[in-house]
Amino acid sequence: MSGEREQVLAELRPVAFAVAYRMLGSVTEAEDVVQEALLRLDAVLSSGERISSPRAYIATVTTRLAIDELRSARARRETYVGEWLPEPLLGAGDEDPADRVELAESLSVGFLLLLERLTPEERAVLLLHDVFGYGYGEVGEVIGKTADNARQIASRARRHLGAETPRFEGSRQHRDELAGRFLAAAQTGEVEALKELLARDVVLRGDGGGKVPALARPLRGPDRVAQALVNWSRQGQRAGVEPRPTGINGNPGVLFVDPDGGLIGAMSVEVSDGGIAAVNSVVNPDKLRHLGPVGDMRALLGRAAEAARSQQGPSRRSSRR
Repeated sequence: MSGEREQVLAELRPVAFAVAYRMLGSVTEAEDVVQEALLRLDAVLSSGERISSPRAYIATVTTRLAIDELRSARARRETYVGEWLPEPLLGAGDEDPADRVELAESLSVGFLLLLERLTPEERAVLLLHDVFGYGYGEVGEVIGKTADNARQIASRARRHLGAETPRFEGSRQHRDELAGRFLAAAQTGEVEALKELLARDVVLRGDGGGKVPALARPLRGPDRVAQALVNWSRQGQRAGVEPRPTGINGNPGVLFVDPDGGLIGAMSVEVSDGGIAAVNSVVNPDKLRHLGPVGDMRALLGRAAEAARSQQGPSRRSSRR
């Protein structure tokens, strides 16, 4: 591979990944699609064929591959155990950290879950036009339709989403400050302080994929969400879990690491109208492996239970005297 081709492919990799991840909600699946798209582009370039816009070419190939992958992924998700959440993506995940607000919002778990309502074609059209700014003529070329067809598909996709497209707090400083207070309250077990930070319609989602214990269904409302988070925090503290704040899917988040350095969970928070609107917790080990070594959550819960029994033992013996 020539140095010039290597440079072109390196520059286009984040472009392809930005499209593939939003289409699929999976880092591992997106990376497979990107690799295939880049191989196809490299084959064309090495043959001597001229491509007027490599960026448009890679967006087209990536989108078409992602549509095919999404169709097969839908069947797997129908049999998924519990709530399905996207694989956590650290940071913003885009080639330019100064990209417009729409790009950051389109990485949020809330937005990606809304996209699950759409057909693969609707998802592609909405993302390419509304998020990445492609014209309907360009979008039509990508999906093999006319510009009018693409416009109609986009309109249909927006109707399916209705007025539920999330709009999150625009000030990153305010989001980070609120998230910091939220995490501190959860760590200290201050239920009332935590409830004050939660929106009235706050939702807590958990994804264990049937591999480890997780919420069977989302919890809603400040009371239930706050109590669940405090209980989780106490369990983690007893087992020596260390929270490590970071950015996840364009929003404030935290990685949870066990005493052996294994990752056991990734949690992101979404801020809307001045409060925490959603908390998304992924503990399915298969969705954490791309982030680093994964810990044994079942063993961790066993240690936490043992620690709890040890703490209760002396007090029980004292009460019997």
